Amino acid sequence: MRKLLYKAGTGIGLALLSPAVLATQDEVLTTIGKVPIYMFILFVIVVAVWTYFMRSRDKRRTPLDKILEEREAVHSVGPNTPVTECVRAMTAGKIGALIVMDGEKLIGIFTERDALGRVLAAGLDPGSTKVSDVMTKDPYCIAPTTTVGDAMKLVTTRRFRHLPIVENGKVLAVVSSGDLTHWLVKDQIGEVQDLVDLAARS
Repeated sequence: MRKLLYKAGTGIGLALLSPAVLATQDEVLTTIGKVPIYMFILFVIVVAVWTYFMRSRDKRRTPLDKILEEREAVHSVGPNTPVTECVRAMTAGKIGALIVMDGEKLIGIFTERDALGRVLAAGLDPGSTKVSDVMTKDPYCIAPTTTVGDAMKLVTTRRFRHLPIVENGKVLAVVSSGDLTHWLVKDQIGEVQDLVDLAARS
């Protein structure tokens, strides 16, 4: 009799548990089925980040003369140009620096920092002050064969914001820290976002 009751109780217990067990099995199978999707999304994100940093490292090895095509004409003034005129030219051109040329010779660079620190802070009259009196004389120049990475290192460690690119005494361009940063990240953010979006849609 006990055996019969035991078997009956076991049968009833299994009958009651089976829906819960089956539901749990369905949840486990559903979760397991999602694992490959999650793994694929993670893989795509890892590949995207790796590609971003590898391409960034490769782009840092690019010589500056390879990106000079994207630069505009060199903005320059003569040594006797009033500071007011220089500031107006910088504002109109939306630039942060002007090259000061004595004929064909580079003698200095005048930047926004010079305008603030050497003119306004010093209480000078910008209308009567010549740029040659307040410019940064003999600015640090780099060759067009300098890599983007080396130029970035210079602007970071020596706190230059603008670097004249000079070859055989001729000013080819002026590159700023913003130009370098923009060129390094250009197109890459969009590419990473495209890959993330693709993974999300998968």
